[in-house]
Amino acid sequence: MAKQARAIHTRRLILEAAGEVFDEFGYESATIAEILGRAGVTKGALYFHFASKEELARGVLSEALTTEGVLPQDSRLQEWVDVGMVLAHRLPAEPLLSAAIRLSADRKARDLFGTSWPGWIEFIAGQLTAAKEQGELLPHVDAERTAMLFVSAWTGVEILATAHPEGDSLEERIALLYDTFLPSVAVPGALRMLDTAPDRGARVWQAHRSQREEAEAVATG
Repeated sequence: MAKQARAIHTRRLILEAAGEVFDEFGYESATIAEILGRAGVTKGALYFHFASKEELARGVLSEALTTEGVLPQDSRLQEWVDVGMVLAHRLPAEPLLSAAIRLSADRKARDLFGTSWPGWIEFIAGQLTAAKEQGELLPHVDAERTAMLFVSAWTGVEILATAHPEGDSLEERIALLYDTFLPSVAVPGALRMLDTAPDRGARVWQAHRSQREEAEAVATG
């Protein structure tokens, strides 16, 4: 078990280092040497987990579809909002997440190993379908097409926020995106109940961390 835990830890170190390097330099300019230096592992350890830089990039992309920190809500629309807001809160401090966006936006890189976008579109379409079944969406809303449009918009907002960081934070910009987007898809009754404040992601993430710490305290006695 200890050996398995070390292997999981080492793999995570490598992925986080790769995320930092891909995020800073892009796929083509990133080097294995730079990733090794940041991860603090041997070349053998890296190649045990990842056979090539391409595999590393695929590993980074596989981490992009994450709903960690999002707590269950009675409203599936609120869960959809929380996914986007928690991600907006986490992303500036987690290069592994922002690297996935940079890799997806790099045309040469995505020709090699694809993007994280199809997974996000499928996931959000599922959330919207569930919201429609609960009567939260307007009758005309097509979950798949709406999810595709929203992922496109969310990604564009993040890229622009990174390129032009002055002014509003990413959380403020994503809150504005939801406030602009939601009236066209949500029924008025559901819309009035939604929390789309810019600090929504931070509050949900903190609640998640508190729950996890309490669970760990109980587990350790």
